[in-house]
Amino acid sequence: MDDAYDLNLSADSLTLVVDLDGTLVHTDMLYETFWSAMSRRWLNVVPALRALPRGRATLKQALEGLGPVDPATLPYNQVVLDYVRNWRDQGGRTALVSASDQKLVDRIAGHLGLFDEAHGSDGRENLKGAVKAARLRDLYGAGRFAYIGDAEADLAVWKDAARAITVDLPAGRAARVDAQSPVTEHLTTRAGRIRPLMRAMRPHQWLKNVLVFLPMLAAHQFDLLTIGQVLLAFAAYSLIASSVYLLNDLLDLDADRKHPRKRKRPFASGALPLSWGTVAVPALLVAGFGLALFLGPAFIAVMAFYYAVTTAYSFWLKRRPVIDICTLTGLYTLRIIAGGVATGIPLSVWLLAFSIFFFFSLAAMKRQTELVDSAASGTTTAPGRGYQTTDLPLVANMAVSSGYVSVLVMALYLNTGAVRQLYQETAPLWGICLVLLYWLSRMVMIAHRGQMDDDPVVFAARDRVSMLCALLIFGFALAGVIL
Repeated sequence: MDDAYDLNLSADSLTLVVDLDGTLVHTDMLYETFWSAMSRRWLNVVPALRALPRGRATLKQALEGLGPVDPATLPYNQVVLDYVRNWRDQGGRTALVSASDQKLVDRIAGHLGLFDEAHGSDGRENLKGAVKAARLRDLYGAGRFAYIGDAEADLAVWKDAARAITVDLPAGRAARVDAQSPVTEHLTTRAGRIRPLMRAMRPHQWLKNVLVFLPMLAAHQFDLLTIGQVLLAFAAYSLIASSVYLLNDLLDLDADRKHPRKRKRPFASGALPLSWGTVAVPALLVAGFGLALFLGPAFIAVMAFYYAVTTAYSFWLKRRPVIDICTLTGLYTLRIIAGGVATGIPLSVWLLAFSIFFFFSLAAMKRQTELVDSAASGTTTAPGRGYQTTDLPLVANMAVSSGYVSVLVMALYLNTGAVRQLYQETAPLWGICLVLLYWLSRMVMIAHRGQMDDDPVVFAARDRVSMLCALLIFGFALAGVIL
């Protein structure tokens, strides 16, 4: 393999032709424009489906109009950008040639300022594979250009290139390029994809699904059947929730790329192809509902309602101030309901009331964190949300007041006859209220100082003080049982 920057084939006599999808950018613009269109208006799927029978070039042109992408936020491949700059420094000409729509290719080329020419699909002819090879022969002549690509379809182009440069090509396909091309270079710019897929599924967020255990714990019902039902409910909920997380990330690409931390997410950063997410979303959904079948129609109905609400949240509700917080609160509480439905354990009104106020506080805290980040970066709004930074004091007050009301509900519950039936001694349980008051106050203060991650639950799972508070709550509850 030649050195990646050894241009012995005289850069000034060759045109460096650069592919776009998977080469210049760590993404595919067909999927980018599709998900951009869906994020703007889910009914955009209708004109997209109408364009599909007329060919991929027509579809790309339609999606480019429905979901224009901001070139400034795309995950560019820095290795390829450096290669192009180095070629130009050697006096060579460069061209961006892609199967993406011409308007999109022009915008990206204009943004980068690195290309002398830009060619894309025109709505009729899809500039890919043999079609691209024929166009390049007409433009430059066989053997008069170097080509950087990444796909099986590029084999036809590399066959006519004086220099074949591959990007993240599998070993078998790279060997085929070596066999047919006089000079080859193989650039490796991306690690494996399984780890980014697992990150995108957010298994750390499955911690929220532990709430399905709460009805069993509150009722002190620990037989093997109930435990098995709860474990199955947890697994089903986690798979379906991961499907939702992937969908939300696909719809939030533009907003995530403008966020100081979320831009590192697998889809936003380009570490994971959007095509993988497009397949994984329905696959995880089917797997989750497959497990839900074993828990009966009532549990399936709860999960269907959960998915409907979360989908509405991804497309619309998350951009509506206050409504988004109420929705997140309902989704937390729905996990408790799912645990009750899966096990057949009746849910206490006190438990539901506590969960509503407590999770409203956490949801408001989540928005507080995002607004603090926005204020620190100098922006007036939270990207992809319906809040302004001037709303920050009000949102913080919502988090504090709702959290304190949840502690009040807990205190009132401790005086009921149901508690005296479940616990030998109720006095230690008052310690739970004190710990919750401290923990909620501390969490709001951390969010206020801009020291919290995006999700309070995830932050708490890594925070030593929060874990100590959880142990204290468990200790007080245990003391109430055994004393």
